[in-house]
Amino acid sequence: MSESSPLPPVRLTSEAELARDALATPLLSRAARLARWAGPDTRVGAGGELVEEQLPGAADALGLTGDDAAATASEAWRVAVDSGLVEIVDEEEGTVAAGADLALLTSGAPQDVLGVWLTALEAVLADASVPDLDDLVDAMDGGGEIDFSSLDWDPEAEAEFLDGVLGNLYLLTVSEGGAGESPVPLPALAASMIVPDDMGEPTNDVLEQVSDAMMRLDDQFRLLEPAGLVDFQPVDETLMADTDEESSAAADDADVSRYGMVRLTPLGLYGLRARLLESGRTAPAVGDLADKGADALLDGTAAFPPTAARAETEQWLARREPLAAARELLAAARGGDAGAPLRRLHCQQALSLVGLEAEPALREVLDDAELGGLARVWLSEHGAADVPPPSEAMIFWLTIDTIAAQLAAEGNSAELQGLVEGLAQQHGGFFAAAWRVDHPATPDVLEAMGRLHPDKKVAKEARKAAFKARSQQGG
Repeated sequence: MSESSPLPPVRLTSEAELARDALATPLLSRAARLARWAGPDTRVGAGGELVEEQLPGAADALGLTGDDAAATASEAWRVAVDSGLVEIVDEEEGTVAAGADLALLTSGAPQDVLGVWLTALEAVLADASVPDLDDLVDAMDGGGEIDFSSLDWDPEAEAEFLDGVLGNLYLLTVSEGGAGESPVPLPALAASMIVPDDMGEPTNDVLEQVSDAMMRLDDQFRLLEPAGLVDFQPVDETLMADTDEESSAAADDADVSRYGMVRLTPLGLYGLRARLLESGRTAPAVGDLADKGADALLDGTAAFPPTAARAETEQWLARREPLAAARELLAAARGGDAGAPLRRLHCQQALSLVGLEAEPALREVLDDAELGGLARVWLSEHGAADVPPPSEAMIFWLTIDTIAAQLAAEGNSAELQGLVEGLAQQHGGFFAAAWRVDHPATPDVLEAMGRLHPDKKVAKEARKAAFKARSQQGG
């Protein structure tokens, strides 16, 4: 995911629902239970870890049994300490007490609960970038110190890799036409980090790197699932034992789920967006503009995919009376700047969601040079009576404005090319009249029509008209 590319808006569930999800995660629920279990006799080591003889009691408090019970209890205790649910009272004595944040889980606002969860999540993400225990044991020298150079492990690079993977998963989830709520195959996610965009057929070396990355992600997502960040289906362990299986990167559609599937939970979307915002990225959420003015709505949704733009507009309209909303939208749509045509297009789209209660606002601008055309379109579409016909000048102005808006929104799209061809075909003298249109975008629109029209003769007419328009405007 490019750090400079704008991110699509995410649809988040309410903070109250997210807080309930956070409290229900194994990560936070276990940490909270241990924080409440701890008492005057609880002792910790120099690093804040529970002393070994108290791990069985902690495991019992969590209802854990089996070989991994003590290790799981130890991890839960460390999360409790790292997230402020437990605080060290006396480092020398190793005594502890309930942390200030423990009370937030029961009496705090949803945002307080989510803050505690985010702190706990950071601890788990840090763990996910660390080599597994077996590798650490193998790297120990005779004195019990870890020889990090033998691990071929770069902590910063590992953290950046995981951040990149999570960023790509976030982008796939929020993009229109992307994964949405569907799980993403682990090989595809690994390949998004390894395979260059301009590579056709991946080489064997690249496929091997993808396979290695996939297995790292399998380990990491197993750690992250209890945090509530993802829903994860691990790699089928029989594949690792079957040497006749093809590479994971070459798995067919029928088998792809065996290579691992992952999707972000609603809580995971919230968490990753919070981390993106913390890092300085712009990561909008649907509803961010609901309490802002119409100018912010029209400008802010300019880069939104259509479905997200509609959802944002619906939330904005829901907070306002239809007539007042229509007047505010129309006022914000005025202007002769480069962004004005797109604002008017979004204004027209927003007004399509408003009922007949808005009719007076549209009639008020019928004589407005910039808004009269779209007002007539709205009134006609809503079956209003006594809609005055537009003048020829208004029709041409609205045509230029519409094409300018579509150029800003889509560039030289096939849809726009079809519109250009239709205009030139239906109006034989279009270019002879269009260059005179008093619109700031007239020269640029006519130049674009010259680029887009496949007929060389018509394209030449458009370019000549663009030259005349630019000369008329003193350009």
